[in-house]
Amino acid sequence: MKRFKMGLILAFSLSTFLTMPICRAATLSGSAKPEMAITDDGSTVKTAQAAEVNTIIARLKEIKSMDKSTLTSSEKKELKKEVRALKSHYKDISGGVYLSTGAIILIVVLLIILL
Repeated sequence: MKRFKMGLILAFSLSTFLTMPICRAATLSGSAKPEMAITDDGSTVKTAQAAEVNTIIARLKEIKSMDKSTLTSSEKKELKKEVRALKSHYKDISGGVYLSTGAIILIVVLLIILL
């Protein structure tokens, strides 16, 4: 029982410090694999989409550096809508599922216990 408790404590402590991205498997048309590029935040995208990702990131940085105190409330709302749309489009392009290392260890421990 002590080993089980220590395993759980280890799993939860690792989950707070370490994370590991596991990207979704992309469907490939044909036998050739698409070339991948790594973005600023470490996620991978196809090189055909890398330019689009770079423009999205540049626009988000531009909006962040804007002086918003001179804008009207309707302009601020439009900017918020644009930021939300850009972020959701970026998430759609980069995709991926992120599982922490602690969660993976916990899943393995549970599989060992149940099987």
